[in-house]
Parts: sequence; C-alpha cells; structure tokens
Amino acid sequence: MKKIFVYTLGLAAVFSACQKGPINSLNTPIVSEVIVNPTKSDLFNLATGAESGMRTSLGTYLDAISIIGRETYRFSGSEPRWTTDIMGGGTKALDNNTFYLTNPWANRYQVMRQCFILLESLKTTRDEIATDKQRKAFSGYAKTLIGYQLLLNFTMTYTNGIRVPVAIGEAQGPIITDPAAALAAISKFLDDGKADLTGSEVIFPLSDGFQGFKSAAGLIKFNRAIAARVYAYRQQWAEVLTALNESFFDLNGKFNDGIYHTYSTSGGDQTNPLYLQLNSTGEVRVAQPRFAAEITPGDDRINKTALRNQPASSGGLTGNRDLTLWPSLNAPITIIRNEELVLLYAEAKVQLNLLPDAIVALNRIRLGHNVSVIPTTPTPTQASLITEMLTQRRYSLFAEGHRWVDLRRYNLLSTLPKDRPDDDVWTMFPLPQSETAK
Repeated sequence: MKKIFVYTLGLAAVFSACQKGPINSLNTPIVSEVIVNPTKSDLFNLATGAESGMRTSLGTYLDAISIIGRETYRFSGSEPRWTTDIMGGGTKALDNNTFYLTNPWANRYQVMRQCFILLESLKTTRDEIATDKQRKAFSGYAKTLIGYQLLLNFTMTYTNGIRVPVAIGEAQGPIITDPAAALAAISKFLDDGKADLTGSEVIFPLSDGFQGFKSAAGLIKFNRAIAARVYAYRQQWAEVLTALNESFFDLNGKFNDGIYHTYSTSGGDQTNPLYLQLNSTGEVRVAQPRFAAEITPGDDRINKTALRNQPASSGGLTGNRDLTLWPSLNAPITIIRNEELVLLYAEAKVQLNLLPDAIVALNRIRLGHNVSVIPTTPTPTQASLITEMLTQRRYSLFAEGHRWVDLRRYNLLSTLPKDRPDDDVWTMFPLPQSETAK
C-alpha cells in the first residue's frame, strides 16, 4: 500500500470524522500519515494544516517587503541584516541563502506541497468519506491556496523566477523567469480552483479568519479577490473588474471586511509574529519617517503608527513612530480585504480611462479616512489619478506587502528614498541557492 508521509498542522480540538466545526486554534506541525485510502480526518487535517501553514514565516516576509519598500525599519540587536542587506547598507547586498529569503520561500512551497498531497489523496477518497461535490470543494480550496502562495514567492523573486509546482510524483518543472508566464501560471491555479469550487460543498473547517467565507460561495469570492490582484499585476484591466464583480468587493462596504490569518495565545497555536510592544527598545519596528511627513493633515491612517516616547535608532537610521497595526499577540494579519479591492477597482478604471468612476472610488477611500475629495481644479487626468491611486494604496495598505510591488509595477522604484548615502533599493530578491543548485 502506497504511503505518503507529510508534516501537517493539526487541530487543538479533535473532530470526529463527520463533524464540521470551528477551529479554536491552529497548531504547530505534527507528523501525520496520509494513506491512499484517506479518512475524513486525514482530509480535514490536510486542509486546515494548509491554512495554518500559510502563517509560517509570514512575519519575515512582510518585514522584508516593507523594509525594501521603505515603509518601515526593523531594528534588532540580534539581527543586523534588517538594516544592512535588506537596505543595501554600505557594500551589503541581498543574500541568496539566508533567513529573510529562504524561510518565506520554502514555507510557501511547503504549503503548496501539502495542497498537492490533498489533491492526490482526493483521487482515492471513497464516496462515503466525501461525495463528488465535497471533493470538488477540497480541490478548489487547495488550488486557490497554491495560486496565492505562488504569488507571494513571485512577489519576492520576480524576474529571477519561480518554479511552478507540479503534482506529487511528477518531474519538477523549470524556473520561469518571464513574469507574464509566471503570472499566467498563477492565474491558472486560481481559475481551476474557481471551477472546482463552483457547485461544490464545503465540509472541512476553516479558522475564523475566513468568517463569512467558509462556504463554497465564500471561497469563490476569496479566490476571485486574489485573482483580481493577479490581473492587475498582468495589466488585464477588464479582467480585474470581472474578477471583482465575482469577489466580495463592495464600493460602499466596510474597508476591513475580508480574509485574515488568525493567531492566539492558546497552547500550541502561533502568536502574531509582527506584534511588538510600543516603545520597546530591544526589538523595534517603526515607520520610515516619510510616512508621517508626507501624509495629508487629518488623515486618520496616521493612527497605523504611534509616536514613541523616544526615537529609536540603529545603523544610522532613526524612526519615532511605532506600528500599531498588530496591537496584541492575538491580532490578525490581513490576507486580502475590501479596501484593497476598492483600490483595485479604482486602478482598473483609471487604466481604462474611465476617470469619473475612478474618482468616485478614490474619493470613497479619501472620505473614509477623513481626507477631502480630489480637487476638480485643475481637471484630474489619467496621469494625476495614477499618482493619486498609488498614494492611497501607500497609506491604505501600509505594511501589508504592497508598496514595493506597486512602485515596481509602475517603474517608480527610483522614487523611494535612500536613507543613507550607500543604500540601495532592490528590484527583487535573488533566487534561493537551493533552487540554483538543482
């Protein structure tokens, strides 16, 4: 009998084979065995383990992306590379074999592998364990997560390439360095996931980070929200709007409605890796000074930071505003939320030269943050509205992993500040050494 041994991320609570219920916490890895004739518990463990695994090294990923994008500084007495390698301090450069690259990269592929193991196990799942409709839900969910995780690795290495994952037992594919081809591969996983989720029935539990999106219809909305982001990266603006219409996009909805990674201090669960106590002195995460200096007076997004009692300094860098986005060890971290979707809608409308619609959406963001509407004199142009859209994305999506990518998409990385004379603004991370050796 064929056996597959994997690391899965189990549940603190034990669910019976036929039970669907809430997840009180998502645990750290335990060794589990998925056999060719899986039980319902096996399938549940693979599905929930994939969700939990998306959190691993997420803090490292967001720190690295935010620092390169000159949104934040990370000061750490035990880890100087946040202010050297990541910012190109002096003669330093990005390393292809160190934690800030290899940990996020490997863990994203670990989640993808677990999803492929789930897909493999579905081939031999008996009808009394999961019906065809239920198997389709597992499959659609797995393919959606594969597309999302692959997108994060593409974000890091860009034209240095990604390796598109393949089914268990198939020969490993080549490194794809063409961004168009890489994004097309990501879109295909998402499209296939949507197709499988359509008409399916979800029986596996998800954390409350998916509150409101735990059904097949909800997972399709999540899938299409990620697809809209990918279409924007592909500059397929009509497709952005189509995907948004199938997502949870709501022009007049709450900005924070969406899907999140959840954390807790329950035994065995993960705590929020980005939480730091305000005014700490050992480990510090502060906003790059231009965040506050360039924000519109009265904009409530300044409250994503808080003025420190004393400025923090390290390696010739100084910041005086701590981040308040994650106020506790239990605080969630955004996967995707409605405010980003409103901004994607605005971006697509600008790019399609449908400027009145874009202005409505951008004013929705501005007014929602105590900023007056876009002035009508001089008359807004497509170019001025692109600048406006990027500004609103800068503040609305602060430290959520977008600023560096946005400026790269618009060939504006040269506008990012170099805080010290010998600093650099990197365009991409190198391909990990483990990949180049294959």
